[in-house]
Amino acid sequence: MKFSKATNYALHTMLFLALNPPEKHIGVAKLAEKQDVSTTYLSKILTKLVKAGMVESISGANGGYKLKMGWEDISILDIIEAIEGQNPLFDYCLNHNPECLIQKAIESAEVKMLDELRNRKLVEIANKVMSLN
Repeated sequence: MKFSKATNYALHTMLFLALNPPEKHIGVAKLAEKQDVSTTYLSKILTKLVKAGMVESISGANGGYKLKMGWEDISILDIIEAIEGQNPLFDYCLNHNPECLIQKAIESAEVKMLDELRNRKLVEIANKVMSLN
């Protein structure tokens, strides 16, 4: 299992947006600069987050991106799936008999990991970061 760099950038972009005032739009250049990534690449990631309904995009001189209302319900899994899709986390393509103990162990681990990512909210991480500052 491995998440793409795009997922890493998406998670950190969402956290950065969560740490800013909710009424403030942040430009893609500033978001890209924070992570040392190209604006073109980050724009593609932000497009996926907008399409997933997590981020709002405003064009113009005072435009940029901000989290949508209700962002407190966004989970880490929501962000991952917005970028990666809903593919299995573990790449186990060997399909043995239904009683294969190795396959069952991997499937069980995947369920536990998905539950953890689904239950871990972006707001929790943002609150921890704010309490450290």
